Amino acid sequence: MSDDLSGVQIMVNGMPGPMAAAAAEACLRKGLNLAPVAMTGPDIEASTISVVDSVTGKSASVKLIPASAKDEIDAAVEGVKTAVGPDNLLAIDFTHPSAVNGNALFYAEKGIPFVMGTTGGDRDKLLKDMEDAKHFAVIAPNMAKQIVALQAGLEDLAKKFPGAFDGYKIEVRESHQKTKADTSGTAKAVVASLKDLSDDDFEVSDIEKIRDDEGAMAFRVPEDALNGHAFHRYTFTSADGTVEFALEHNVVGRTVYAEGTADAVKFLAAKLREEKEGKIFNMIDVLKAGALE
Repeated sequence: MSDDLSGVQIMVNGMPGPMAAAAAEACLRKGLNLAPVAMTGPDIEASTISVVDSVTGKSASVKLIPASAKDEIDAAVEGVKTAVGPDNLLAIDFTHPSAVNGNALFYAEKGIPFVMGTTGGDRDKLLKDMEDAKHFAVIAPNMAKQIVALQAGLEDLAKKFPGAFDGYKIEVRESHQKTKADTSGTAKAVVASLKDLSDDDFEVSDIEKIRDDEGAMAFRVPEDALNGHAFHRYTFTSADGTVEFALEHNVVGRTVYAEGTADAVKFLAAKLREEKEGKIFNMIDVLKAGALE
């Protein structure tokens, strides 16, 4: 993207969690500046960490402030906005599902456009709250551009050929590291398209969620990826069991999500210069804008 974002700073909330840390490194790799402060979990002690991108060697120091220290966070945010300008602070959120809705309201209150990478929470309320606030945000269940493109293809297939798999049974299995508390947001989104393709009464609650090492390895997750992976398998099986269609997307590590998140925040920073009123975007919007590097 050609926009000059040298004056923009990104507050990456959720560090030292691995997904937030990976997103912060990706921001450095893509030429973005990290804000010198960020929110961390309410039970984590305040500390200053060094974020280092192993590819470029770029680094930044970030002071982590527990979410429970409201006054200190408020002061830190105001300090950054005073230093860089009120419109030049954006946030990336990779915190915890329980914090999604409260954090979004905080960003809206403070006038901080954000990319919500955290899944879970009350998503309908999240979207309504941000629409009511006319706030700028990118909200998506998955930040990996290739997976998002695949999801878009499935949505298009469901619209063009609804019921193409009527009579087929749907099964969905997903495996993530044990620390992921909620069911995969990607799996939930894909299920919506699968249901339009089949008359099976499959529900999101039927998704098989694997969160143990033994189950993950049985699902072909490499042992050295148990602490960071996202393996998904979706199947349509005919009533007599003679035909099966299967779709898989398996990711080891967090780089693909982190880089998509950095692209999303760059896209959002550019949109702030184009749009007069707040708007909610998703990763399809980012893809369509060609804002992926």
